Amino acid sequence: MENSNQPHRFPLKDPRADTLGNFKSLPDELICTIFDFLTPRDVARLACVSSVMYIFCNEEPLWMSLCLKKANGPLQYKGSWKKTTLYLENLPNEYVEYCRKPLQFDGFSSLFLYRRLYRCHTTLDGFCFDDGNVERRNDLSAEQFHHEFDGNKPVLLTGLADTWPARDTWTIDKLQLKYGDTEFRISQRGPGKVSIKFKDYVSYMKQQHDEDPLYIFDDKFGEAAPGLLKDYSVPQLFREDFFDVLDRDSRPPFRWLIIGPERSGASWHVDPTLTSAWNTLLCGRKRWALYPPGRVPLGVTVHVNEEDGDVNIDTPSSLQWWLDFYPLLADEDKPIECTQLPGETIFVPSGWWHCILNLETTVAVTQNFVNSKNFEFVCLDMAPGYRHKGVCRAGLLAFDEDNIEKNMCFDNENLSYSDLSRKEKRLRILRSEDSENHKGIANGASKSYNLWEQDFSYDINFLAMFLDREKDHYTSPWSSGNCIGPREMREWLSKLWVGKPGMRELIWKGACIALNADKWLECLGKICSFHNLPFPNEDEKLPVGTGSNPVYVMDEYVVKIIVEGGLESSIYGLGTELEFYSTLCEVNSPLKNLIPNALATGILHLENGSFKIESWDGKEVPDVIDKCHFISEKGTGGIFPFGIRSKKLFEYRNAGSPEHGPDSSAGSTSIWPYLITKRCRGKIFAELRDALSWEDVLNLASFLGEQLRNLHTLPYPSFGNSIVSDVEKKRELSFANGMDVDFFFYESDIPAEWEIFARTLSRKKKDVSSRLNKWGDPIPKMLIDKVDGYLPDDFRKLVSVYEENGMKRVCKPWSWIHSDIMDDNIYMEPCSASCTNEIAALANNGSVNGHNNDGERKSWRLNYIIDFSNLSLGQCPF
Repeated sequence: MENSNQPHRFPLKDPRADTLGNFKSLPDELICTIFDFLTPRDVARLACVSSVMYIFCNEEPLWMSLCLKKANGPLQYKGSWKKTTLYLENLPNEYVEYCRKPLQFDGFSSLFLYRRLYRCHTTLDGFCFDDGNVERRNDLSAEQFHHEFDGNKPVLLTGLADTWPARDTWTIDKLQLKYGDTEFRISQRGPGKVSIKFKDYVSYMKQQHDEDPLYIFDDKFGEAAPGLLKDYSVPQLFREDFFDVLDRDSRPPFRWLIIGPERSGASWHVDPTLTSAWNTLLCGRKRWALYPPGRVPLGVTVHVNEEDGDVNIDTPSSLQWWLDFYPLLADEDKPIECTQLPGETIFVPSGWWHCILNLETTVAVTQNFVNSKNFEFVCLDMAPGYRHKGVCRAGLLAFDEDNIEKNMCFDNENLSYSDLSRKEKRLRILRSEDSENHKGIANGASKSYNLWEQDFSYDINFLAMFLDREKDHYTSPWSSGNCIGPREMREWLSKLWVGKPGMRELIWKGACIALNADKWLECLGKICSFHNLPFPNEDEKLPVGTGSNPVYVMDEYVVKIIVEGGLESSIYGLGTELEFYSTLCEVNSPLKNLIPNALATGILHLENGSFKIESWDGKEVPDVIDKCHFISEKGTGGIFPFGIRSKKLFEYRNAGSPEHGPDSSAGSTSIWPYLITKRCRGKIFAELRDALSWEDVLNLASFLGEQLRNLHTLPYPSFGNSIVSDVEKKRELSFANGMDVDFFFYESDIPAEWEIFARTLSRKKKDVSSRLNKWGDPIPKMLIDKVDGYLPDDFRKLVSVYEENGMKRVCKPWSWIHSDIMDDNIYMEPCSASCTNEIAALANNGSVNGHNNDGERKSWRLNYIIDFSNLSLGQCPF
């Protein structure tokens, strides 16, 4: 008999339609992604809208993301991410501490939220992992390692850390006892650099239930806790590191302390700049999955920026990949795997994909390195362009069929690439609601891997075929993802060339890939032959310095091939420099004695496949330039058609315009101005900075100030009042709200040079925010957003105009500006202490360009000021 007291159960109505409004049609994952862009206060308000909004807005992963975006500096976990975020909002304590039992609502279910909750509370001690299929070796000799594994495949090595003190001292308890108050950096990305005291991190590990827990991943641990560096040593197998030639401040991050709890780890990635790595585990267990280069794991998408080659990877967390994607793989598509135990060291070769999951709390140390096996790959990854970067990581899946045929020749009968759909070429992270499609995508992945096996090769000659030969290191955008900057890379190659003479064949190959060194050496050879100069010897084959142009320093001469900014910018730069030299001689300025003699100038160009050279003193329009119809200001510079006046008009014409690549209409890959000067004697200030006495520094500042005053008082060519309107007629006017943005200048009666100054700044203001954003650090975004408020509406306000006898005058005169007085553009030479302040008493001997011939001299003084290619006109500083 039915119990009459039993309550009747009716199916509960799905509350989405009534509680989510227009959000009801969106997948739960997308809703969570949208909420991630809100502020903490907006999320708190949204939680009051409805029951379902309350559920979404109280998810801990959401508050974790909000917290890490806001955090900057030391972080202290307050037991939940919502409490921690509210604490960072500086709310009154009663609001932060007040915590009621979460509200409960029936009738709502979400597979996405449930799966994420499951991952957050999963424990891994019950998961069964075998030893894997990565080969384990003990007592491996250097010869065996380099022959069998280096550059070829991963290997697990035992015994390398047996004598390390870290084997005993790097446990959580002992580290907390010694370094509890030490702050370490965490791995999560955010606007700020987030750190946490180790004792607070230990407390966090015990309390957290995060899917992807905070992970200490600190490349500065040696500075934060120097004692840790004494607890381990680099294994002998990995001690060859080409980055060792750089100073500690110049070399990219290369070593990391890694500490994380169960479920933490590193999602799928390829190590920076295709370096190799070793990782030694001191406590706990790690599960590794690895794929060879070019074989993209299921669930991972590789994005390569076509402008600068920056690489971004979309990937699920390591835990999500193991739980959701790994089970879908056929046996032949599964990664190489292993479980790393305490005391074991794993080697990961260049270009290999890898993913790590901590099965329990772990402590490890890792280092990345460049050696003779991966050097060319590292140089390749820092070469300009984007196609080769995509191929190195995603293999031929990085290309559409048409692009492959355009870049390479294949046997079409054996190439099954046309069978692949775009979805198969670019694997994506699927929403949990799409789980029924996982198997189909996995089958597509298997098909893609067959293509990888047939046609891809992680060989430097194969990969170099995808380089964009039209792009050049000196004129192409630099990827922010590269581990070092372009100047640092040139410095690195130069130091390797000098410091490792026995490996110059390899270094030259890398320099040709990264710098187009072979192209520039060929150009140098033609210039030397034309001017009867000796060809550079073996020591002089690489361009030197950290500037933005290829510069070759030979025994008695310096040759600078000017490419910065493209052809137009280069011509105006050299034309202005030649006008400046002429002005120095005309007025007999004492500054001319401190500038290297210009021995020859000209223009090198390719004509019908052959190199031609046209000498040029700056006073005529060269024939090869006259044929370049895109150069608009030729002939407007008076005696010097590409002098400072034309250069300022060129800057005005391009100010505020969309940035164009240097190899577009504003540049050329076959015309290069050049300048030959006498080689300076002495050392650059950058090399002497820490060795100079205080007296020498004061003398340098005083004498440099005197010479810059000589520069600032030089006469400059006049700007006719009609020159602005003449140029304006050539330029397509920009309109805003139906009116020219520069209209208010038309009736101006200030001098023409100030007119140009004000108009140039006005046009640059149009895209100032976007240009500052491209700079990135160290400019905070909050300042970039407010930059327009700090700029005047009318830049004539910066000009002090007064009236005298009915005439408008400006009290701030213009002057020549060097624009690039840096520590590597100032040469100094040794002198006796008694003549430090007397120029005439200088001895004309000493070291030459950094080669120290006399170590006994104690005093140095300014000898030369170099690099006037960025000369400009601007406000006189006095």
